[in-house]
Amino acid sequence: MAAFRTKKLSFEENYVRMSETPVPRLVGSLAVPTIITMLVTTFYNMADTVFVSWLGTQASGAVGIVFSLMSIIQAIGMTLGMGAGNYIARLLGAKENQRANQVLGTTFVLALAIGGVLTLFGLIFLQPFMKLLGSSETILPYASDYGGIILIGAPIMAATFVMNVSLRSEGSASLGMIGMVTGALLNVALDPLLIFTFKMGIKGAAVATVFSQAVSFVILLSFYLRKKSVVRLSTKCFRFEASIYKEVFVTGMPAFYRQGMASVSMIILNIVARPFGDAALAAMAIVARTMQFLGSALIGFGQGFQPVAGFSWGAKKYDRLMEAFYFSLKVGVIGFLIIGAIGFSFAPTIMRFFIKTDLEVVKIGSLAMRLQSLMMPLQAVNIIISMFFQSIGKPRQASLTALTRQGLFFIPTILVMGKTIGVLGIQLSQPISDLFTFILSVAMMFYFFKKSNILSLVDEISHKDASAVVQ
Repeated sequence: MAAFRTKKLSFEENYVRMSETPVPRLVGSLAVPTIITMLVTTFYNMADTVFVSWLGTQASGAVGIVFSLMSIIQAIGMTLGMGAGNYIARLLGAKENQRANQVLGTTFVLALAIGGVLTLFGLIFLQPFMKLLGSSETILPYASDYGGIILIGAPIMAATFVMNVSLRSEGSASLGMIGMVTGALLNVALDPLLIFTFKMGIKGAAVATVFSQAVSFVILLSFYLRKKSVVRLSTKCFRFEASIYKEVFVTGMPAFYRQGMASVSMIILNIVARPFGDAALAAMAIVARTMQFLGSALIGFGQGFQPVAGFSWGAKKYDRLMEAFYFSLKVGVIGFLIIGAIGFSFAPTIMRFFIKTDLEVVKIGSLAMRLQSLMMPLQAVNIIISMFFQSIGKPRQASLTALTRQGLFFIPTILVMGKTIGVLGIQLSQPISDLFTFILSVAMMFYFFKKSNILSLVDEISHKDASAVVQ
């Protein structure tokens, strides 16, 4: 049950655990809680899609529109959270403990402030905002009802991401799991109750989401207030220091590009699909949520790898860094090969689970899901390489790998193919983007190994260890 460790550790105990525990066991112990968190959190997004889809095609399309908004909020939280978290992991590896406290306190306040600004301007310009996200006139009333309530929760959602990622980065992933999973399960329970029993419709799904996120926020905050964490959270640690903001944003930009591009690509997907009717919008919204769920296990596993990578880099333990990278890459490819096979085999069944009455939605979504499932092993390589670069503080490489899949490759592909070959072009755009992202990521990884001396350092460490054993 080491994966569910909740015992409070001192800085020194945590340093020993992160530097001496066998790498596969350490990555696994950190990954299990994050995998559970990702699966359950993504499942409640799926629950929203399932229950709201039962209200009709337009309501299902609204989920796809607001999914873009959720991606924006997640981009804010993950940018700040991953930026602070990877920085904190390196600081703990370098034994700069007080600086880690300052980074967390500063980033937490910043997340609340930026989330508040989004809430204010989003509510003022609600309907134009929903149209900008790709809503059609028939879907707009549903999207406005759903999105308006989600916007209210933006500050606490962003701050929750920061707290969760920080706990994970210090090696206390089980605490983050408790907070996030509790909120997710509550959301799944509240969805049918508010949507159908209390007849709130799509507003009920939004209320359930915001309330559940607030519960997660309170639980995670309580861990810090009760000093269950290694790093301390206090507004007294807030600093107006350019060096903190620079490091957090530079390190967190790959997450921003990844999540921000996910939002932008979803908006463009909605806009390109809109001329083909509400069925195309609804189908691609369901596929997006489903593929996010299928991929969440690998994201969770990769997030278990990142604290080990960041800590090992900060502590100059390059042999452990590379061992963690190769182990995570192998597990990721095998795992996504299995998950991709499941998605390909059961695509029509999955689509009919969401919506049974509109056969056109099922048809469009099934092909799109199967095409994306074929590329999932390659996507695993893309994700682990991007997380590797981000964890060791290589923002340019991490940013480029994060930008490509749903940005540099996806956007021009869908704009061209959607207009030239219609719905099939929309369905093919993501798989083509995944293929080109894989080629670029692998090339960048080989270039990094060639130009850096990290592999030579690993060889030196191995020779020293071998010599020590002989002696």
